[in-house]
Amino acid sequence: MNVSVKVGQKFPLTIKRLGINGEGIGYYKKKITFVEGLLPGEVGLVQVVKAKPNFIEAKVVKIRERSKERVKPKCKVYDICGGCQLQHLNYDAQLLFKSQIVKDALTKYAKNIPTKIVKPTIGMDNPWGYRNKNQFPVQKKGNQLIAGLYEKDSHQLIDIKKCPVQDKRTIQVTNELRNILMNLKVKVCRNPNKEQGLRYIVTRVAKHSQQIQVTLVCTDDQLKYNKSLIDQIMNLSFVESLSININKEKTSRVLGNQTIHVSGKQQITETLGQYYYDLSPDSFFQLNPEQATKMYGEIEAQANLTGNESVVDAFCGTGTIGIWLSKNAKEVRGMDIIKEGIDDAKKNAELNNRHNVHYEVGDAYKVMDKWIKEGFKPDVITVDPPRTGLGIKAVELIKSVHPKTFVYTSCNPSTLAKDLAHLSKKYKVVSMQPIDMFPQTAQVEVVAKLVAK
Repeated sequence: MNVSVKVGQKFPLTIKRLGINGEGIGYYKKKITFVEGLLPGEVGLVQVVKAKPNFIEAKVVKIRERSKERVKPKCKVYDICGGCQLQHLNYDAQLLFKSQIVKDALTKYAKNIPTKIVKPTIGMDNPWGYRNKNQFPVQKKGNQLIAGLYEKDSHQLIDIKKCPVQDKRTIQVTNELRNILMNLKVKVCRNPNKEQGLRYIVTRVAKHSQQIQVTLVCTDDQLKYNKSLIDQIMNLSFVESLSININKEKTSRVLGNQTIHVSGKQQITETLGQYYYDLSPDSFFQLNPEQATKMYGEIEAQANLTGNESVVDAFCGTGTIGIWLSKNAKEVRGMDIIKEGIDDAKKNAELNNRHNVHYEVGDAYKVMDKWIKEGFKPDVITVDPPRTGLGIKAVELIKSVHPKTFVYTSCNPSTLAKDLAHLSKKYKVVSMQPIDMFPQTAQVEVVAKLVAK
């Protein structure tokens, strides 16, 4: 149906459901309309900001009928910051929404898999202050140094001194760092193609040990010679590790390829369950350790190891999943393309006295193919790939290897469902467990169990 709609036009809209990014979805004269900030059941007066042949994007002018699930956001910059999408929705409703996202993905991309296998989302008792790491770009604004996040769809930096989803200790250290950097007149870089200087402040806390790791992302290594800066940073409460990362590229990536250890420990140590993990500045680690423990417990339950199985932990990062499973496995092998992560995985295996674990640097497809040609056949494969999913090569390899159990952990229900549609030709998908790793956002993790047909 061809509906004539103009930018700036206003009309009332009833919201029917939430989209995958937490936006409200309604229909204006049968054309799908997306509106950020409105909830299912709400009626709002909206104004068109984008009119396309297949959809409309609009903004809220006024909410005429409010949902009983609507709550007041805790964050003062929630409406302009792109970090969270669901602070205006009560937490129980957030969990229901996240289970529905997974069901909707199956309905759209894997119609042969019944949605009844999707379990209720595992949430948090306290869904605030969970993030153990922040990565704030910095800018000079007059005589002030600001650090925070960018406004949605813009290059305007919001100065963030409080964040309800971030661990308070990382925010406190970041605030103290900005004062130190400002007082020492440290040069800040706005365009790495044209100038030198500081680009990002990265802070990470190990919640169990309370150790804090600081990484200053710069275009060069000059700050490593600033003794006053180093001394003042290392005197901050709980700061145990200081590094400088070199990133000269004008890119969305925060960290560059070179990290220089400057002072204190090279790694900080985090605990998940009974295991210890050493974390380098550039190694991946789950941002919500409390929920990560629940997720790894779910992976362990789905793997259902007896002590006789050979396990592959693909996209293994710092080895968290493989080490967690190793106590009930005959052998665990893991691979990842990031060398620093594999270095940490090997150290973490030693730290936890896990002698039945082996790690290699490399592409998951190529390394797995090599192992199989050498005669190694896994009984269980577990994967936790990037948002882009496994990709058809890895899917076909897993189908050809045909382990008896395949546990697929995903941070993107859409790519998960697409991969499951291919895998379901040789596997039965028996359960899908959503886990809320990022409360107040539209993101959800899923642990899916597949068994060989």
